[in-house]
Formats: sequence, C-alpha cells, structure tokens
Amino acid sequence: MYAVVQVRGVVNTRKEIRDTLKMLRLHHINHCVIAPDTPETLGMIRKVKDFVAYGEITPETLETLMRTRGRLTGDDPLTDDYVREHTEFDGIGELAGAIVEGKAKIREIPGLKPVLRLHPPRKGYKSLKRTYPQGGALGYHGPEINELLYKMR
Repeated sequence: MYAVVQVRGVVNTRKEIRDTLKMLRLHHINHCVIAPDTPETLGMIRKVKDFVAYGEITPETLETLMRTRGRLTGDDPLTDDYVREHTEFDGIGELAGAIVEGKAKIREIPGLKPVLRLHPPRKGYKSLKRTYPQGGALGYHGPEINELLYKMR
C-alpha cells in the first residue's frame, strides 16, 4: 500500500494533472490517501509525482494516522469501539494491519472518510521544488514516507 500526500497546490497546472489528483481524491494540500499497489494507481501517482510525496506505509504509521486523523461521517473521530461494532476487526491496530496487507479496504468500513486531513509537517517541508533524492519533499520517498507522516500526524 502507498500513502500519497499532496504537497503542492494546483494553480496554473495542466488539466490532466488536476484530473488525476481528483481521481486520487487529493483535493487540498496536506491531504493523504492510502492507495493500493496496482499498476493503474501507480501510473496515476507517477503522473502527479511533482505535486505529491508517496511511499510504502507501515501498519504502525497507519494506525497512528487513523487514531489521530481518521474521521467518520459527521466529523466524529474513529474509535476502537466503532471498529468493533461495524467490522470483524478487534480494533484500529488490527484494521490498519489488514489494510496495509491488502485484506481490507477503507471503503469497507461504513462511514469512514477515505481522506486523512493532516497538519503541515512539524519543522516544515525541506523544499517544495526539489525531489526527495535531491533533498526536497516531492516524489517517491520509499519507507521514509513514514517519517514525514509522523511529523504530520
């Protein structure tokens, strides 16, 4: 599973890029979605790589994000009790592990919003004009995306 975070805005960009971000459900800066590891989604992510940061997410990081930023319809926070009542999982930790392994999808939890609205990262982004290998925040981070997501929790 990939965590995809929109880092840059879309003013004065091509319509093709804006449409791809919309298909990924990234409408605002600092929003995060969990995307499956399929060729189709990877192609969409690569198309918008100059506007997002992405990488492989761990179950621990996803659990932290769902506990702090997971929202239900009506802007209620996601709780372990809600997960126990509406799914076959025992809590948020077990649900996060199943999502990362591909055994469950966020859409299967009734009322859970698929987009995580995050804070800007503590201590800020390194650079919004450079890719991650060049010392910036854009593009493929690999497993280091978990550090960025921890700073944005």
